[in-house]
Amino acid sequence: MSRSHDDGFALDRRAVARAFGRASSQYEAAARLQAEVRAELLGRLDHFALTPAVVVDAGAGTAPATVQLARRFPQATVIAFDLALGMLVQAAQRLGLRDRVLGGRFGHPFERVCGDVHRLPFATGSVQLVFSNLMLQWSDDLDAALRELRRVLAPGGMLTFSSFGPDTLRELREAWAAVDDAPHVNPFVDMHDLGSALARAGFSEPVLDVDRHRLDYASPLVLMRELQQIGAGNALSDRPRGLTGRRRLASLQQAYQAAHGRADGRVTATWEVIYATCFRGDGPDPGSRGAVAGDGSHEVVIDAARIGRRHSS
Repeated sequence: MSRSHDDGFALDRRAVARAFGRASSQYEAAARLQAEVRAELLGRLDHFALTPAVVVDAGAGTAPATVQLARRFPQATVIAFDLALGMLVQAAQRLGLRDRVLGGRFGHPFERVCGDVHRLPFATGSVQLVFSNLMLQWSDDLDAALRELRRVLAPGGMLTFSSFGPDTLRELREAWAAVDDAPHVNPFVDMHDLGSALARAGFSEPVLDVDRHRLDYASPLVLMRELQQIGAGNALSDRPRGLTGRRRLASLQQAYQAAHGRADGRVTATWEVIYATCFRGDGPDPGSRGAVAGDGSHEVVIDAARIGRRHSS
């Protein structure tokens, strides 16, 4: 089942931030598919002649892609941006001692900014490239997120991203549906709705394609444990609260194994990945809130081009 912008889908964003923060120390070891998709998305940059002054890695996590972007664009200010502070704390481990101690004087290979993609803290038109690997599926207001991403892009700026499609974890969703009527797996938007959302946000020349992966797991519980390890658990606002009992977990495993189990006892899970590249376009920002400061909201708006340009007196 696909999700459109009118479906009333709601995420608990604080729960999302907490889950990814808790997962930060073990994320890289468990995020095998995320690493594969990241490599593919980075490789697609080879098709473009890019010389950005400012690059934002939106949903950077522990910043593996940020490091690669900083190497690819050594003259650019590269920013790791994430909702989860714990992820950015872990990302600091990718900075060498010289960078951490002397970065305020000489500049870091990348900077770190914590915030929400629905209210980006960057000034309008201050970014030339936004790279985002498997972050937008965590938006329950895709239109708002895309408007913000377009707002911060300079004219001609590029957005390239990956996101999960509706076939992702369909086996787990079907198994839970055999157990109860509660929502246990986040819904994901399909490629056509995503393309429509890009058009509504004012992006031009969108190119989208889909890839599918089928990964093996020792059991449904191993799959669910891996989801927890990468912070990708159920964050729906109307999700069931409290611990899941043993009887329900046993019923889940039985339903999963019956429908999607293999002769050796292992199970498979589908991951549908959507890749997209588009440009800011020349029109006005449709419905953008703009970069408003001093309105009493305690909001800080950053000129992204000035990050990392500090000098000692």
